[in-house]
Amino acid sequence: MKDSNHIEDNRIIKVFLDDEPNPFAEFAPPVKFVLDTTKIPDGKHQLKIVAKSSNQIEGVKIIPFEVKNGPEISVIGLKENEVIDTQTSIIINAYGSETNDKFIIKGSENPKAIPSWIWALLIFIIAFGLFYFIMYWDQDLYESFF
Repeated sequence: MKDSNHIEDNRIIKVFLDDEPNPFAEFAPPVKFVLDTTKIPDGKHQLKIVAKSSNQIEGVKIIPFEVKNGPEISVIGLKENEVIDTQTSIIINAYGSETNDKFIIKGSENPKAIPSWIWALLIFIIAFGLFYFIMYWDQDLYESFF
């Protein structure tokens, strides 16, 4: 005998990865799960979530995302679609986010040149100091202690 106040809960959430025809997970809402990206190849993907309500009305949400489990690769000296015509110096660095007990200092950061505005500011400060010294230096203002 069914209770008239009891409504059968047949809501379901199906989770698909990319264009797979079969879901990799099915849940009854609400749900909390962990997406293990170590089993997904690096690159662009999409998570498709299909939910059915108690009345079997379907809703779909697609969430694009990118997986990057491999090491970060940094290239200095060559940009995408750049036209080059001479010998070009290229620096390539790769570093990951694995948690290890030791920290490798060499190769952890990319070498970058000091920005030109810092050089200009330094030259301006030195030039102003020399200008001030030449304009206002007077032997009579300075007395020797000896």
